[in-house]
Amino acid sequence: MRPRAVVTGAARRVGRQIALTLARSGFDVAVHFRGSRADAEETAAGCRVAGADAWIVEADLATAAGCEALVAAVSARWDALHVLVNNASVFDAVPFDEILAEDWDRVLAINVRAPFLLSRGLLPLLRRADARPFGAPEEQHGVVVHLCDIGGDRPVRGHAHYSVSKAGIAMLVKAMAVELAPAVRTVGIAPGQVAWPDSYSPEKRAAITRRIPLGRPGRPEDVAVLVRFLATEAHYLNGVIVPVDGGLAARY
Repeated sequence: MRPRAVVTGAARRVGRQIALTLARSGFDVAVHFRGSRADAEETAAGCRVAGADAWIVEADLATAAGCEALVAAVSARWDALHVLVNNASVFDAVPFDEILAEDWDRVLAINVRAPFLLSRGLLPLLRRADARPFGAPEEQHGVVVHLCDIGGDRPVRGHAHYSVSKAGIAMLVKAMAVELAPAVRTVGIAPGQVAWPDSYSPEKRAAITRRIPLGRPGRPEDVAVLVRFLATEAHYLNGVIVPVDGGLAARY
């Protein structure tokens, strides 16, 4: 049996590259999306070219019902799950004094509550995965990868609710690692500038790039290859958050 992965927010950008990279590494992939059906179909088609049994599943992760629907769809199709990648998130620019309660609730729901609900709901499948073909010890099974962010440690101006949500997901990595190991490992990835927000002007992109010690932005592929490594080779990593930011977080 081929290993199986669920990637949320896999229709575009970083999520798409993670799905494609896992497919090329021998995984079957559930491609989650919310509204971008055509893009999700394109991602799934690319995964199939790589030999994967790839399928799309639509769910609104801002609601508990949407999270439950995604869990139900995966559980109906698969009896075990090797990797859950909680990639989907929202990054809305709102000044602190203009953030409404509904804005706050939506960002926290998608960025923190959904990863929790999906991890909890898919836990029985993760515990049934056989990771021994990857070289993992017999007592280890599935892996959960949470996409964190440099903003969870260093607040981003105009994104207070986003920064708080990413601080929360960082703690979820650690809490799950303590409670679910050894059967299920939990790890995090904290990207820096690997995919520019559409709203960033050329001037803003240049200013950020000048601050990156490596002198260039990253790429979605930089995150995707780390997901693959964490899922298939890093059997003794648990409860850690790995930065992928060219050294940006190390700067004063």
